[in-house]
Amino acid sequence: MPTDVVKVENLVRKFGDFTAVDGISFSVGAGEIFGFLGPNGAGKTTTINILCTLLRPTAGTAQVACCDVTKEPNRVRKAIGIIFQDPSLDDRLTVEDNLRFHGYLYNMDHRKIEERIPDVLMLVELSDRRRNFVRQLSGGMKRRLEIARGLLHQPELLFLDEPTIGLDPQTRAHIWEYILKMRKEHNLSIFMTTHYMQEAEVCDRVAIIDHGKIVDLDTPANLKARYSESTLEGVFLKITGREIRAQAAESAWSQWMRRT
Repeated sequence: MPTDVVKVENLVRKFGDFTAVDGISFSVGAGEIFGFLGPNGAGKTTTINILCTLLRPTAGTAQVACCDVTKEPNRVRKAIGIIFQDPSLDDRLTVEDNLRFHGYLYNMDHRKIEERIPDVLMLVELSDRRRNFVRQLSGGMKRRLEIARGLLHQPELLFLDEPTIGLDPQTRAHIWEYILKMRKEHNLSIFMTTHYMQEAEVCDRVAIIDHGKIVDLDTPANLKARYSESTLEGVFLKITGREIRAQAAESAWSQWMRRT
């Protein structure tokens, strides 16, 4: 039985009178690709922010790499890598200096940083770009560099928040080649969100969250069989409806942050 790298029990997060996450429970096994899907405002971002120690839960518990996210945030941060939806590279630095800066933030030994930089750049096929400024890279190259950066400190768990948004289909396919290669070679656990339902097909299991609650969780094959759909997109639309949602949870968080 694989060890759970994420364990969430009865997790709740409120912003004033608004409940963004409403008593959810789930686990992610070591080496698993876990998809976390939902409409805008369903509670995905709030959950991820709690797991990444950026937000404290109102109630319930969450453990990452056997560490409580509230009581042991520093240990959790060392165990995770994060690829944000929005670009977070410094385009005034070179490729390798972006990686060095990340290593210093994680208190990595200088020698270890210099050992790891060639490894992660080779993994994402950017070795010949190491001295280029980030502003000289294409969008796909920047995304690959963000993946390399997230892996530099050798995390147990990688969070991918819309990892291929805005990329062309060929680049998306290449990004997924790298992600699946990392999972296979390093038994890396991956927690991902995506609005591209075909990407979610690679997940071992998928949780669908709506209105702050997990409404179903299973393998893609079992979900499609249960809802008599040939694609996960069909399952997703059948469960959550076809209307476009306002980003209620994220908006509530933004308003709460402005008041505090």
